[in-house]
Amino acid sequence: MIMPRGSDQLLLPVNPLFLWVTLILAFAFNVVPLGRSPAMPDLLAVTLVFWNVHQSRRVGVGVAFMFGLMMDVHDGAVLGQHALAYTLLSYFAVSMHRRLLWFSVPSQALQVFPLFVAAHGVAFIVRMLLGGMLPGWNLLMAPVLEALLWPVVGWLLLAPQRRAPDIDANRPL
Repeated sequence: MIMPRGSDQLLLPVNPLFLWVTLILAFAFNVVPLGRSPAMPDLLAVTLVFWNVHQSRRVGVGVAFMFGLMMDVHDGAVLGQHALAYTLLSYFAVSMHRRLLWFSVPSQALQVFPLFVAAHGVAFIVRMLLGGMLPGWNLLMAPVLEALLWPVVGWLLLAPQRRAPDIDANRPL
């Protein structure tokens, strides 16, 4: 099997319970009242994109739509604002997941940055079309922070899947 350049070792299969717990914890982090400013990174979006790229058969567009509706209900936003943004984000992440895994982690962060910009742009356009207030220039910081979080989130979420570094002469993997 040809391994992508970005990965230095084979990974164990992901535990589905771990996958869902991380998504629920990211949602819980988003709903914690931290003085929600426009520059606050959307940890749920980063986690959704990560699992869309690494486990596209388990976490897809439907899961993103469900979490988007839950964020809409929590924020009191227009019903469908986050759902549309997360669905588009998820669709494009799934469509590029095979290509993205060939890049190193910093290059992956550069590749997903336009996705985060587009997701925030969609939410901004929906909010402006329905008469929302202009959030200001610090809205542009959120996609930058999300792209900077990509390596940290990747390291944390792939940690349980890494194999032990013990070398066994009788086992090829």
